[in-house]
Amino acid sequence: MLLEIDGLVVRYGAVEALHGISLGVEAGEIVALLGANGAGKSTTLKAISRLLPPSGGSIRFGGRSLEGLDPEDVVALGIAHVPEGRKIFPGLSVVDNLRLGATPRRDAGRAQTDADVDEMLQLFPPLRPLGAKMGWTLSGGEQQMLAIARGLMARPKLLLLDEPSLGLAPLVVKDVMETIARIARDGTTVLLVEQNAHLALQIASRAYVLETGRVALSGAASELLKSDEMRRAYLGSAVRVAAAIDAAV
Repeated sequence: MLLEIDGLVVRYGAVEALHGISLGVEAGEIVALLGANGAGKSTTLKAISRLLPPSGGSIRFGGRSLEGLDPEDVVALGIAHVPEGRKIFPGLSVVDNLRLGATPRRDAGRAQTDADVDEMLQLFPPLRPLGAKMGWTLSGGEQQMLAIARGLMARPKLLLLDEPSLGLAPLVVKDVMETIARIARDGTTVLLVEQNAHLALQIASRAYVLETGRVALSGAASELLKSDEMRRAYLGSAVRVAAAIDAAV
């Protein structure tokens, strides 16, 4: 198991946001983390990347405990976190945003970084003609591609993606999901937090559904797609969005 979470508890002051959740991610998988707003999805990612130190439980990555590590130590171990809202640097160019993504790597000299930037521009073709453009000039979809590409510049073993489809047009969402699937096929494990449950389950191998800080459902993505309980609780609006995307293609 690449990532093992056991009994994870996270508090915001006196408020307990995660009530002892447990989950695992195997190398090479896309695992979706689903649920309504406030269920604890983003909190889980922040706990993994040590932006929110847990109050209880354990997180192990590649067999190593993350307890006591700083966020930069977690990145150095091979975990990259692409947060909700993209968080690119608006006053820096596309290329400079990408170069910053390589800074946690100890092996990233200028020549290697430039080669990796070129690789990212090949992986995300819409970004190639925008290399000199400032981040603030990009569309929402272009910013999301840049945020994912910047995360990949750290050469992570595990990529944490928080709501990559948020605020994007349906056709752009389809492109982003296809890119995430391609990233996994190329060897990067993905833990995907996503509101659009239907689309996430189409590219994921397994999924966990959080409900008020607890794991309510889990299983193979293909089985959850067919689950009546899942469909009633989580897939209603997502299915309509997915149908709109398919109709627009």
